[in-house]
Amino acid sequence: MAKILFVVTGARHWTLADGSQHPTGFWAEEFVAPYEAFTQAGHEVVVATPGGVVPVVDEGSLSPDMNGGQENADAIADKVRSNPALQQVVPLDSVSLDDYIAVFYPGGHGPMEDLAVDATSGALLNDIIDSGKPLGVVCHAPAALLAATRTDGSATFAGYQVTGFSNAEEAQAGLADKAKWLLQDRLVELGVDYQEGEPWEPKVVVDRTLFTGQNPASSAPLAEKILSALA
Repeated sequence: MAKILFVVTGARHWTLADGSQHPTGFWAEEFVAPYEAFTQAGHEVVVATPGGVVPVVDEGSLSPDMNGGQENADAIADKVRSNPALQQVVPLDSVSLDDYIAVFYPGGHGPMEDLAVDATSGALLNDIIDSGKPLGVVCHAPAALLAATRTDGSATFAGYQVTGFSNAEEAQAGLADKAKWLLQDRLVELGVDYQEGEPWEPKVVVDRTLFTGQNPASSAPLAEKILSALA
């Protein structure tokens, strides 16, 4: 059974422009949908976080509004809380890329807090993109790309076509005017070729071995694209 590494935020809050802490974590659908796709295809998922902390789910991602009703919300909450990989977490700095056939970063606002400035994650991103193995990143998780730089200081992902949570979606979610910075803006500043789809509609962008999804609805189709590349 081949292993796929999930790099998950260890943050429990996102610091806003006024210094207040917005409760967050990882987004449920962005973990569950790819996890199910990969494991049903016969792969094992291993979760790594900065410091090996047990990650927390963003409670907002378990709401009925975000899941098409209470029944679906209860179902995804059960999947998160019973998931063994989320309880058997390894420290990110202990990871050996040789053990994995692909790496996947789920989103949620958490990566804006920790992975965006995590040097260990940045080094892993350099290694995975250089290895030729698939790298999947969804929604707010492209914030992690900000930490990936080369020895000369250049941005590893400059010039790549990338999507991620858009300014329009952040505004519709009600947090754009409270944020220190917006993901779309930072990605553009990084030098990526940002690709924007319609708010909340699935959008997947593939450039070489980098697979990115714009929002939670993109999680499942993103995973399928990665599985196709692994086939």
